[in-house]
Amino acid sequence: MSLYKTNEEVEIQRESCLMVSNTLTEVAKILKPGMTTLSIDEFAFEFIKDNGGKPSFKGYHGYPYSLCISVNEQVVHGFPGKYELKEGDIVSIDCGFYKNGFHGDHAYTFIMGEVPKEVLDLVRITKESLFLGINQAVVNNRTGDIAFAIENHTHGKHGYGVVRELVGHGVGRQMHEDPQVPNYGRRGSGKRLVENMVLAIEPMINLGTRHVETLEDGWTIVTRDNKPSVHFEHNVCVKPGKPIILSDYARIEAAEKQNINLNSSYY
Repeated sequence: MSLYKTNEEVEIQRESCLMVSNTLTEVAKILKPGMTTLSIDEFAFEFIKDNGGKPSFKGYHGYPYSLCISVNEQVVHGFPGKYELKEGDIVSIDCGFYKNGFHGDHAYTFIMGEVPKEVLDLVRITKESLFLGINQAVVNNRTGDIAFAIENHTHGKHGYGVVRELVGHGVGRQMHEDPQVPNYGRRGSGKRLVENMVLAIEPMINLGTRHVETLEDGWTIVTRDNKPSVHFEHNVCVKPGKPIILSDYARIEAAEKQNINLNSSYY
């Protein structure tokens, strides 16, 4: 069942979505080689708690952490732990923030210093595909229109692997609501979009093939060919003509660029 919000509920949910942006912005300020992924998770947990929220992920179906931190060939749901970030890593951080009865849920892939051009291109093109998908989140379009825009830009134009086992979704009072929003599909197919649906649109795109597998922890999903994967996610409210993006990448990007300039000679 798809859940539609009132305008007032959308505004309440916007606060949770923006607080995910704020959490990832603060993470971007401290992110550097040598940090363990567990220390990043602990930092985010304290920030979320100090700002009156709860981490949406912690305890969700038994997930033990506040963040999903997926490095390089890890696609999503990576466990924070003792791994120390290093130059050349790409780090996808997925965060959820729950407050006032609503969840915010979005993700960003960070670049640690110098990486090969093919990885830079993968990051850039995946982010482009997210916004192409978002542009389709308007009243009377269908989920397949979002899916086609993402798949066409990533696989159709660049030959990347589009993960099929995991999809975007509605988000609101529950972390995962209908409709499902795949990153592959046909225009004009799928669920019809109605005003004030709130969607988590989240392309998960691999440099190599689309095939993935799950590690022994039961959560961490990796590319089968061990090539890098990129994950971006925004929360979007369906409207006539033009959707509203409830989360905010501008703050994250500004913090990331400042941190890169301070900690790397690459940029």
